[in-house]
Amino acid sequence: MQNIVVVGGCGFIGANFIHLVLRERPDIAILNLDALTYAGNLANLEDVSSNPRLRFCRVDIGDRAALEKALENETFSAVVNFAAETHVDRSILGPDAFVRTNILGTSHLLDIVRKRQGIRLLQVSTDEVYGSLGDDGAFTEQTPIQPSSPYSASKASADLLVQAYHHTFGLDAVITRCSNNYGPYQFPEKLIPLMIINARSGKPLPVYGSGGNVRDWIHVEDHCRGVLVALERGRSGEVYNFGGAAERRNIDIVHAIADRLCGNRDLVRFVQDRPGHDWRYAMDFQKAATQLDWAPRYAFDAGLQATMDWYIANEAWWQAVLNQEYRDYYERLYGKR
Repeated sequence: MQNIVVVGGCGFIGANFIHLVLRERPDIAILNLDALTYAGNLANLEDVSSNPRLRFCRVDIGDRAALEKALENETFSAVVNFAAETHVDRSILGPDAFVRTNILGTSHLLDIVRKRQGIRLLQVSTDEVYGSLGDDGAFTEQTPIQPSSPYSASKASADLLVQAYHHTFGLDAVITRCSNNYGPYQFPEKLIPLMIINARSGKPLPVYGSGGNVRDWIHVEDHCRGVLVALERGRSGEVYNFGGAAERRNIDIVHAIADRLCGNRDLVRFVQDRPGHDWRYAMDFQKAATQLDWAPRYAFDAGLQATMDWYIANEAWWQAVLNQEYRDYYERLYGKR
């Protein structure tokens, strides 16, 4: 049995990764480390909580002593780091948490892993480290890093630390960067679940600016398959991009959700644009296709419908996370716009 550590496994992407591994890799056992912040939710793994190949330890990677203690008696061959503060809007409101978790936490993890032999670290990153595109072109792994927000700057910093540890200490490390994820268990501050929940509830659908900003969307299961194959077959020191080949304007996604769930586009409310809002992202994933034999399986329209179906069928899950902290945050972000 191979043992791996998943850091941040109670979050949206981490939880989907754990589901995938437990379902398709019967020879892998997982130790899940998570701080259980607002977006880390044990309910995301409730259906696999009794699986003997999954263990959980609550730990904050920003706390080095706690992280060392959690791992000191563990034997493992790989670490997959999903742990991150991820929401751009929250990074604008308060960058400190992003510096602590995304940079300092990654530094702690790297320093612990490098002192052991034969461990691979996979750093899960984002297309946002590349900055913004115009109307043409796509990000490749050679695109210069030009982050625009405190969130993307913190992720770019973490990536550079990982690369430095590979070059300086010989750490076996791989970095993956993906486009915008969607799918089950995504916290409702993000665009697609926010619009699904608001449309179902007959509430306004807030859209930044004109809604013309473009994102390349990837279903979370496709992303997790990419992370898994990069962990297993990726070349040490390399970066791999994953995209969904599904560029869409934000307003087109909002309209699609409104059309299917409530039939009322009048719920759309254009609000003051996000400061420093990147115009467009698009990912060239030819390297992953060639070296890892990876390609997205989900067509966007089918994936979006499956996601809407999941949120409709799992109202109890999202009702449970719409607590007072979330309502206060939502009012702070959209209430005066």
